[in-house]
Amino acid sequence: MTPDSGAADSGTPDAGVPAWLSQLAAALPGVRGEQLSRFVPPATGGRSSAVLVLFGEGPHGPDVLLIERASTMRAHAGQPAFPGGALDPQDGDPEGSGPVRAALREATEEVGLDPETVQVLGTLPALWLPPSGFVVHPVLAWWREPHPVGVVDTAEVAAVARVPLAELSDPAARLQVTHPSGWIGPAFEVRDLLVWGFTAGLLDRLLDLAGLEQPWDRERVRKLDEQTVALAARGAIFPSGRADAFPQGSARSSTTGPVDATALP
Repeated sequence: MTPDSGAADSGTPDAGVPAWLSQLAAALPGVRGEQLSRFVPPATGGRSSAVLVLFGEGPHGPDVLLIERASTMRAHAGQPAFPGGALDPQDGDPEGSGPVRAALREATEEVGLDPETVQVLGTLPALWLPPSGFVVHPVLAWWREPHPVGVVDTAEVAAVARVPLAELSDPAARLQVTHPSGWIGPAFEVRDLLVWGFTAGLLDRLLDLAGLEQPWDRERVRKLDEQTVALAARGAIFPSGRADAFPQGSARSSTTGPVDATALP
């Protein structure tokens, strides 16, 4: 599958897709935007973008691919996020195959993902990031043949990580965070990584739809630190994570070319 033909491969999972992900894929047609976020796109306007929610099977079980945005980015600076970006004209119709093509293209450009190793399972309803004006299309996919990935475009990505779902679903890793504006939302604290905002909200709902969520203490609430708030103010509303989420020298940190992100400690 190539970025130009990715939409044709979406739909029914093949025999290699695990049961929990097949359950999630089967639920996609019935998912409404309001179930994922209180920010739904307006009837008109907004710049279309796409993110790739790529699940795979790693040495520590099922995992999801995340990146750390470069600190120089205008939006989501220094934040853990899904690979992705704005649709280009060559990606095609935002209401058709455009988001799938864009998500695969961006992942290839950012981390060196080979689209031939990916099976697209479908897309979730578009979500709205008001201050940035982005209409975000999440693309759900299965990494059939995981391979080493790493930073390709240092202007956009600072580091790459595959985060095990067992760690994300661990009740000890779950909390809610509050923003000075009064916003409160789910977050994950794993391996010195804080994921919050858009990325955490989407992961929270996907774990639930996949039947992987465990009961956790929703009364565990923490205020976001000043550095995180300052970074969030530079970009789209409530992006995820913090600037020091991928410490330099860690197994999930890279600023110079591809590294093997298929094996985390």
